[in-house]
Amino acid sequence: MNLPDSLLEAAMKNREKTAYYFMDEATTYEQLNESVNKFASGLAKAGIGRGDHVALLLGNSPHFIISLYGIMRVGATAIPINPTYTPSEIAYILKDGDVKAVIALDQLVPYIEKLRMAAPKIEQYIICETGAQLSEGMETFSGILRSGESDFTPASVDSEETAVILYTSGTTGKPKGAMLTHGNLYSNARDIRDYLTMDDEDTVITTLPMFHVFSLTVVLNAPLISGSALIIVPKFSPKEIFRVARKHKATIFAGVPTMYNFLYQYPESSPGDFSSLRLCISGGASMPVALLKNFEEKFNVIVSEGYGLSEASPVTCFNPLDRPRKPGSIGASIYNVENKVVDEFGNELPVGEVGELAVRGPNVMKGYYNMPEETSKAIREGWLYTGDLARMDEEGYFYIVDRKKDLVIVGGYNVYPREVEEVLYEHPGVLEAAVIGVPDAEQGEVVKAFIVPREEQVGKTELNQFLADRLASYKLPKFIEFLDELPKNSTGKIMKRELKNQVLQ
Repeated sequence: MNLPDSLLEAAMKNREKTAYYFMDEATTYEQLNESVNKFASGLAKAGIGRGDHVALLLGNSPHFIISLYGIMRVGATAIPINPTYTPSEIAYILKDGDVKAVIALDQLVPYIEKLRMAAPKIEQYIICETGAQLSEGMETFSGILRSGESDFTPASVDSEETAVILYTSGTTGKPKGAMLTHGNLYSNARDIRDYLTMDDEDTVITTLPMFHVFSLTVVLNAPLISGSALIIVPKFSPKEIFRVARKHKATIFAGVPTMYNFLYQYPESSPGDFSSLRLCISGGASMPVALLKNFEEKFNVIVSEGYGLSEASPVTCFNPLDRPRKPGSIGASIYNVENKVVDEFGNELPVGEVGELAVRGPNVMKGYYNMPEETSKAIREGWLYTGDLARMDEEGYFYIVDRKKDLVIVGGYNVYPREVEEVLYEHPGVLEAAVIGVPDAEQGEVVKAFIVPREEQVGKTELNQFLADRLASYKLPKFIEFLDELPKNSTGKIMKRELKNQVLQ
């Protein structure tokens, strides 16, 4: 079984049941499946076939779902990309991912010429949807859909074929493409469905960005294979979340801790806003225990925290629903997935001891695209080494003790300081730079940059503009501090721990 086949199965079983609400309009499973078939057929007629790579530069919308499932149904590979990335960030992924076609938001049309110059091998741009004049090589989403046929015969794909490539920042500052197979994605969606007891009575608020792996599995794929209804919310807004929850009697909400904080602090909210919810899911970053307890008390709903990473499709742990939930824990291993804590030699550590979290299961990626050495470092003897430090208690619950070295999580998004530092070093006025994460009440963490300027002074405004032209907004430093020198050890290595200690004092 794979995701496109499971959608067909759901459509046959629940023809008239709502698959999703978008702008309060309902679309049935039968209608969704027909659209996916037509889009897959249209892609095939446009020359997209088995093994081709198609990038998605889309926000939360029916376009994303139809595109994703249409791409998989034709046997091609989808590469979801954050549409708020800068042209240079997008171009890197398009080139590294050997992308043949791009499906993009109409707002990105001004970027297209830049992308064409940076990634000339791309053959097609499919735009959703614009009234502007399209240049050569551009087509409309609706045009592809109209050209397709509803009786399209899906490609027969093997479970080991790559369905999606998700780019995740690496410690070198260059994003790595995690290859997730049809088997990876389906197994994780199935196991999340079973672990969280999702079924066709559930209605799931889908406001996490669909291009992010957390959203992709937990509030998109898992609900669809369960026959649940999605409430597609294009942009997170507490007012809108409460409105759609009341209107459509939502049963499940998933978000990152920042979202929960905004919902809790929203002055016009009341316990009745979430009275229909049976479960809230939190991931992307550790949720402060005080916020978790306050949120649960205010809205009378359980918040279940979990853990995952792109390389594991992503979920490995969740707080179980049939046993006590432990605040501060990422929960226990989900069905069919093993987690263990190991030392530097890969030996499993006793209960309570801190080591690296390693994961094994049908959800673990087959490797990084065109990066065999990085793959061999990450996957050893079938175990994925996460780089996160953790411990396990006597009942099999896991706790993340520390993050990957230097990793900063801004509102659920991973930011690697090295990537920001490399851009800073491109500025002629920067002599040295070090980037760390600092605590933030709203985002969990934000980026702070320490700069040693060259003889000619450089201002914060100039640096901020320089960075904004090259990095996505969540990667931008909220704070910039100028220093005469950076702390270093005897080998000349910058000691970021001292900078962090300085901030926390």
